Formats: sequence, structure tokens, C-alpha cells
Amino acid sequence: MFTGIIETVGVIKDLKQDLDNLHITVSSAITSELKIDQSVAHNGVCLTVVSISGEDYVVTAIKETLDKTAIGHLEIGNRVNLERAMKLGDRLDGHIVQGHVDQIARCIAVEETSGSWLFTFNYNSALNNITIEKGSITVNGVSLTVVNSKRDSFSVAIIPYTYEHTNFNTFKVGTIVNLEFDVIGKYVARLNELK
Repeated sequence: MFTGIIETVGVIKDLKQDLDNLHITVSSAITSELKIDQSVAHNGVCLTVVSISGEDYVVTAIKETLDKTAIGHLEIGNRVNLERAMKLGDRLDGHIVQGHVDQIARCIAVEETSGSWLFTFNYNSALNNITIEKGSITVNGVSLTVVNSKRDSFSVAIIPYTYEHTNFNTFKVGTIVNLEFDVIGKYVARLNELK
């Protein structure tokens, strides 16, 4: 379980294809605090640490993950948002995030406003995921509040701190991101489908 509050940004050091799997080497400031078998969210995707060496660690993405997330779009040198699983009893500063990406989206607009940024994303509404105005959404692992909710798009307003301390500062029109929709909203949508 995660909160969507990013701890740090890591850098992709190596990518190795192994049959249908992708081994991803990440360098980060939190590597020394990690242990093998630990869950870490990478741009919102929960992956397991399989090895550690110095400042680098390796996680493996399987075909299912590569098919349903933007992890397969990573390139060496890319920055990734990192969050370790929350500790029982910690404050839930963001919202309930599972680290299970629902689908990808494409950035279709970036607008710098007076002191913040407005990012707009388009996603495939045929997958029956929904946003609601002022509801929660996770974009590349970042817990955010939805504005301008539409059937197949939404926007988020990014404050300077989030812009500087996540990989939002690398987004441009066309950037592919991971989305995890609000878990409560997913259950409500599923119940409505069953009626």
C-alpha cells in the first residue's frame, strides 16, 4: 500500500530484456535503505527489489506489467518517481494507492500558470475508468486532485514543490504516463456495471 507522496526521484541506469521480462536498474538516494523483496513504486508501478549493489538496485517487470503500464517506455537516463510502501500507523498524506496501474494516458497539454502548472491527460475511456471533479488520481505514482474531469480526459494542477521533486518537470505534450484511478471509484464503477 502506498500514499502517492513521492520520496525521491531515481535515474534509470540500465534496462535488460530477458525473454518477456525487463530488468530495470535504478540509482537512487534511498537505495541504501532498501532490502531485497521490498516493494517500491516506480512511477506508480509496484515492483519488487531483486538485487542491490552500491547506489543501484534492480527490479523486474513481467509481460503483464509491460503490457499495461508505461514502464516499457523507459529509457536509460529517464527519471522515475519512487515511493516505498507505507508503514502501518503512518499518516496517509496522499490517498490510498495500491501500486497497481489501471492504464496509461498521454499528456495533451502543459500550461504554466501564475505560480503553478496545469497538466491535461487523455486516456482510453473504453476501459471504464472514471475521474470525478476534486476526486483523487495517481499520475506516475503522484497522488493528485482531479480538475476539469471529462469522460476521457482530466487535468491536474501541480504546485512548485511537486514540479521540482517529481518527474513532472520532464513531461511535455506526448509524454506517456501511468494512471491509477481512485480505488473507491473503481469499486463504485464495478458495482454499477453489475446492476
